[in-house]
Amino acid sequence: MIAAAFAALSGKRSPIRLVATSQIVSSRPLGPSQRSYGNAAAVIETSLTPPALLAYLKQIERAFGRRDSGQRWAARVLDLDIILWSGGIWASKGLGIPHPEFAQRSFVLHPAIQIAAKWRDPLTGRTIRQLRARLDRSRPIA
Repeated sequence: MIAAAFAALSGKRSPIRLVATSQIVSSRPLGPSQRSYGNAAAVIETSLTPPALLAYLKQIERAFGRRDSGQRWAARVLDLDIILWSGGIWASKGLGIPHPEFAQRSFVLHPAIQIAAKWRDPLTGRTIRQLRARLDRSRPIA
């Protein structure tokens, strides 16, 4: 599914050019789901604005059979998110960049570190590598 999504992102009529893709990693679900998920990251180039890019990504999700159930954490065929972009911070109705929870999610940082380890979070100034190290560090048990 992820390989097919990468192909759809960079298809002949796509306004996106794939620059780099990570390996696919498995992760446990957030929320009530019982199955594991595959996750990957991509660096892309596009002339689309962030809202137009998000609309395009949602179009690809629908083409893959994703339906909006309205339920948070519901299982889905495909979930494409904009985590960071070269323009820094973006805030509009329905879209916030950087993704508000990316720095706390190893299933985002693990694949992202493979292709964009030096990319900086515009809010903290930390690199993906630094964010991953902070997430993985041992913490004392209270």
